[in-house]
Amino acid sequence: MTNQNVVASDEKSVLSVSLITVSLPNSPLLTLQPVVSVTRKLLKKLETNNRTPKINACWVDSMRASSPTRVNSPTASLSETDEHTSWIARHPSALTMFDQIANVSLGKQIVLFLDYDGTLSPIVEDPDRAFMTNEMREAVRDAAKYFPTAIVTGRCYDKVYSFVKLPGLYYAGSHGMDIKGPSKSCKHNKGNHNPVLFQPASEFLPMIEEVYKSLEEKTKSIPGARVENNKFCLSVHFRCVDEKSWDALAELVRSVLNEYPKLKLTQGRKVLEIRPTIKWDKGRALEFLLEALGYANSANVLPVYIGDDRTDEDAFKVLRDRGQGFGILVSKVPKETNASYSLQEPTEVMVLLRRLVEWKVASLRRR
Repeated sequence: MTNQNVVASDEKSVLSVSLITVSLPNSPLLTLQPVVSVTRKLLKKLETNNRTPKINACWVDSMRASSPTRVNSPTASLSETDEHTSWIARHPSALTMFDQIANVSLGKQIVLFLDYDGTLSPIVEDPDRAFMTNEMREAVRDAAKYFPTAIVTGRCYDKVYSFVKLPGLYYAGSHGMDIKGPSKSCKHNKGNHNPVLFQPASEFLPMIEEVYKSLEEKTKSIPGARVENNKFCLSVHFRCVDEKSWDALAELVRSVLNEYPKLKLTQGRKVLEIRPTIKWDKGRALEFLLEALGYANSANVLPVYIGDDRTDEDAFKVLRDRGQGFGILVSKVPKETNASYSLQEPTEVMVLLRRLVEWKVASLRRR
């Protein structure tokens, strides 16, 4: 694994060992490497970054800008149309470029990494109602028959699984801090007892629970604010908060986190994220899964990550730095990104997944 920097203070408290075999129809048998060997290498590189989070005017401005950051046109005279055309030239539609993507994929094993909110489901005001359509579920299920597929999300595992309801996938919940994979007999596993692959932040669970209860109580004074417990991290949603109250909400979050220097504050799409100060994110979760699948040093793998949020940029950057695979940003507006391609909305993600399956089936028939 390349330059992993993650943390855990006690190897026994976070080490979970499992050997997972995944049988994909019409594909070679995929066997996960013994996870104990992967996690021990990671644990040796774990670090904490004990910095107290600070919220100032820049943070509030960033809250207004949403995420990823909107592109600031270098030429003030450029119209929005010109700006969009210029951005699309740098990040063309994955659907328009599908033939090129297919050509690059020849002879390689595609591995799919999919964000959930804004990628597989639309962004909605109530995070508990971010349901994916049955058509999208079918598209993901069919893709997973041919390509190892992981859902990488800030949501906790239980919540995202309740939305997706597909036992044959890998799930990296809590921004990759709760990674679980399908068992060999997952097709018949009705109990939803997926074996744990990696939980690098287990020691922080009591602290996360304390902060959750504190924020849940204190945010009652701000209409529209909502605190979501994602097990290894917390989400403070401000999508339904009047913009005039954002300063007060940001200050409230800061005042609580001042008492917890081992937690850090990051930002997503209309949400403030509270996470342990371990160097672990969606990009490192992607690398972990590639290594667990045995593809860490393989030239015959093509990782594809699709996401819409600032937190997905960590994964996009990993793929760009690897020079292998590519990221696809889901966005209707130009945004600064490390992704190579773009899609406008979840319906286009569904179309892309279907086209990948059609292409794979056709290529298998030609053999």
